[in-house]
Amino acid sequence: MSISGSFDEGAVAVEPGGDVTLLVQVANSGTTVEELRLEPVGPCAEWTTVEPERLSLYPGASGSAQVRVRPPRTPGTAPGATTLGLRLVPTSDANLPVVAERPLDVLPFTDISAELVPRTSQSAWRGRHEAAIDNRGNTPLTVALAAQGLGEGVRFALEPAELTLPSGETKLARLNARPARRIWRGAPMTHSFQLLITPEPAPDGSARPPTILDGTYEQQAILPRWLPRAIITTVILAGVLVGLWYGLLRPTVRSAARDAITPESIASAASATPGTTAGGTTAGTTAGSTAGSTAGSTAGTGSAAGTGTAAPAATAGSTSAGTGTTAGSAGGATPGAGASPAPGVPTTADISVKDAAGGGTRTASYTVPSGKSFDVTDILAQNPQGDAGTLVVTVPGRRLFTLALEDFRAPDYHFVTPIVVPAGGRITLTVDCREVGHPVKAPVPSQCSESLLLGGTLQSTTS
Repeated sequence: MSISGSFDEGAVAVEPGGDVTLLVQVANSGTTVEELRLEPVGPCAEWTTVEPERLSLYPGASGSAQVRVRPPRTPGTAPGATTLGLRLVPTSDANLPVVAERPLDVLPFTDISAELVPRTSQSAWRGRHEAAIDNRGNTPLTVALAAQGLGEGVRFALEPAELTLPSGETKLARLNARPARRIWRGAPMTHSFQLLITPEPAPDGSARPPTILDGTYEQQAILPRWLPRAIITTVILAGVLVGLWYGLLRPTVRSAARDAITPESIASAASATPGTTAGGTTAGTTAGSTAGSTAGSTAGTGSAAGTGTAAPAATAGSTSAGTGTTAGSAGGATPGAGASPAPGVPTTADISVKDAAGGGTRTASYTVPSGKSFDVTDILAQNPQGDAGTLVVTVPGRRLFTLALEDFRAPDYHFVTPIVVPAGGRITLTVDCREVGHPVKAPVPSQCSESLLLGGTLQSTTS
């Protein structure tokens, strides 16, 4: 068998999205009739078709076929020299194919698309936009960005002002529109502008046309239109409330206070025996407490120094609040059975641990002072660097919780029922650091750093 194939000579170049047709000559120099199957092979096989796909040749005869190459206009079609191959497979012996090849030059092409998001922005201070620029060509491309307004009312800031786009990739650029003058009150003002995206010149030095995006920035007033009406309405309502108080409510309160102080209540207070109090409260406070419970604001203090008589200040013209309690009799009466214990002292404590990665566990603790108990109601765990590892918090007799450092930065916990730590007890923070975190835009720390902020009250345990 002797089958051969060849293409026409001459340089061939094709641009993606276009096509080129080549002629291949096939000859049968053997002594038998051959039927051949023509198949594209090589880098161009996906974009190549052959017509006809089969040829029958008698001994000493030759034939031809048309090979059509259509590279797609996509970023994946790489520019440059490539090889077009055509395999000739005889049906009588498919194991002995013949391959005809020829060089082919795929040309570069430029295709960019861009979008402004949003097309229209609304703000009293600045308009914020983003330009998404997509390089759909098959070569890297550098573009310059510039914004221009249709007037002098807006200044523009672009970041960055130049972008290098690899083939098939999209990049973003931020555009801020700042008004030259602020609008404090009034109707919004619309500013139209254009964003120009200019590609770099072609290899032959010719300029490429820019892509133009139209946008709008609506500058709004700093003070909304409804604000003056709201202020006027608020002032009117405040005036109405003040008028109601002085015209209706205040005279009613004074009248109720005067009515509560009767001759019977004064006589009852005067007949009370001095010092016969329970818990330091005398019977002479009847007039003051009665007026306070009736009018909400009594006409006198209603308190005495243990003499058993109401204070002279409990007159109808007084406006001070009556407590209805005394300082006890001169004989030194002891507090009654109803006296409440002293409240706890609000307290906060901080526990901090610093540890190098892989250095084992480190602990720190807070010890409750002698004679006190600590009612813990709030715990704030802090991992400001974003370290990785384990954090364990324990109190006497149990473990409160175990946290993975990489899961949080600053979680807080609040307890309806306080966690009571007795005097001398310890609240312990244990940290096992596996990896030191890396804060954003900051130097890398040398060690992990965690802390706890405890909140609650210290209660006295001494009698």
